[in-house]
Amino acid sequence: MTLAVICGVLITSIICTIFCFSVIGSVASFGTARPSVPKDAVLKIDMSRLSITEQTAESGGIVSIGTSISIDTPEQLGLLDAAEALEKAAQDPCIKYAFLKVDGTSAGISTLREFRKSLENFRAAGKAVIAYTESPSTGSYYLASAADKVYMSPHLGTSSYITGISARLTFLKDLLDKLGVNVQLIRHGKYKSAGEMYSRNSASPENMDQTRSMVNSLWETLSGEIAESRSISVEELNAAIDGLRLVGPEDFLECRLADELLTREELRHKLADLAVVEDFKDVKMIGLKDYWLARASKKTVKDKIAIIYADGEIIDGDAVQEVAGDRFAREIAKVRADSSVKAVVLRVNSPGGSVLASEKIKAELDLLKADKPIVASYGDYAASGGYWISNNADYIFSNPTTLTGSIGVFAMVPDFSKTIKDVAHVTVTPVNSNEHGDMFSLTRPFDEREYEFMKSSIERVYDKFVSMVSAGRSMEPAEVDEIAQGRVWTGSQALEIGLVDELGTLQDAIAYAARVAGNEDLSAWKIVGYPAPETPFEQILSQISGGREDEDVILAGLKNLAEPKTVARLPYEISFR
Repeated sequence: MTLAVICGVLITSIICTIFCFSVIGSVASFGTARPSVPKDAVLKIDMSRLSITEQTAESGGIVSIGTSISIDTPEQLGLLDAAEALEKAAQDPCIKYAFLKVDGTSAGISTLREFRKSLENFRAAGKAVIAYTESPSTGSYYLASAADKVYMSPHLGTSSYITGISARLTFLKDLLDKLGVNVQLIRHGKYKSAGEMYSRNSASPENMDQTRSMVNSLWETLSGEIAESRSISVEELNAAIDGLRLVGPEDFLECRLADELLTREELRHKLADLAVVEDFKDVKMIGLKDYWLARASKKTVKDKIAIIYADGEIIDGDAVQEVAGDRFAREIAKVRADSSVKAVVLRVNSPGGSVLASEKIKAELDLLKADKPIVASYGDYAASGGYWISNNADYIFSNPTTLTGSIGVFAMVPDFSKTIKDVAHVTVTPVNSNEHGDMFSLTRPFDEREYEFMKSSIERVYDKFVSMVSAGRSMEPAEVDEIAQGRVWTGSQALEIGLVDELGTLQDAIAYAARVAGNEDLSAWKIVGYPAPETPFEQILSQISGGREDEDVILAGLKNLAEPKTVARLPYEISFR
């Protein structure tokens, strides 16, 4: 090691040490004191400052790093805790109504739908929800439409981004051809389209068919709920969107999608009137997460219902992020060994991933099911590997907008021989002990026997997938194969074809688990989540050590070609903003 390298390592270590001590001091300042709830308060839900996630995390606020850098992060509140907060607030005489600022909303469709359902329950209990928006998007307006009143800024420049739902399919074959990369795709399932990104320059007819059906099913659910909340027809809503009539605030009034146009000052007067105070400065507001912290249940009961959160891509190893097979299997074993856990809710929010990791997780879940009832609850995604690990649950709840199924498998092995020869001008000469020793060297294409070898492996995995679903869902293998083939279904469609048992939320799944465990009184249960969410310090350390970051889709795609793999994963992800 050279002197320059040694100095570089020492300097990096010193910087990291200083950074970590700065962060530790900042994290320590977060505090753990419970907020207090003012009398006659307004529950403020600002979606630009609040991120609705699977689990509540100790995050949010300004984290100082050293003396010159600060990171302003949104608060994270889990769906279940958000629902609990709204349920308590609906019965709390200290809470007058809820004020919902929807601009900045960012979440998956099913996550947003479950949160919207909690707002509807709040209203049904007799408390009003007042929504305000300046630049509505499809997602933020969908949330706002659950309110009693939707107010909108009248100012010029107020933008509308309500255009419905869109799935964008990306294809890299032309780029890879220019780079000399030949992607060898082996798959079972004519709808299993994840590998098409690398092997085609346009969507296959089957891919277009499933994507169109899926998008239409999602929009059918969302548009129906918006129309019902606003007392208009779906046809009227679609006509306004398709005709691009929602240009400015006045258009929202005309189409009955807003109740009144208010400047910020006029909004303050309105909020003060609703709070029955003389001036806006007298309106006492408390954020949703602060309210949850103030009123959160601290149960001392012994019996537990465990929620196992399979949130993220299924990957191999022990990583903290995503659903890492080895780490997750240990968490499941921990739940199985806990005699105070009487029932389990498996919350799946995963597009799938590694077959090996899915197998490890499924094996532990099968052992758990032999000991305790398992009820599955599906979030935004429960597809491919996500469906693999959960289809054998005793009962499955899905959101109508969940993307699930995708019962299919594929493998991709890139061949860089043209890149090496024609682009890099390098010659590679293999020396093998056996005939196929360099089969996975990525420096040459498969021969016919090698391709058949890979195909045989994929067929075996697919057959096992079908047999697992056949056993888990009490269906004939031929029935499963007919609806499998890698096809993605929405939760509404999945219910019709027997892949799930009921449409419902995480709360519905917990209530069902309590019943099968012998006591439907939820107050008798302590709800415990596994794995525990990361602390703020752990989150920051994960970022320092190279946690996942957003990447350009092309670069991410090329990176995924780096090694041969057998995968059961959703071909795309859909969200709206």
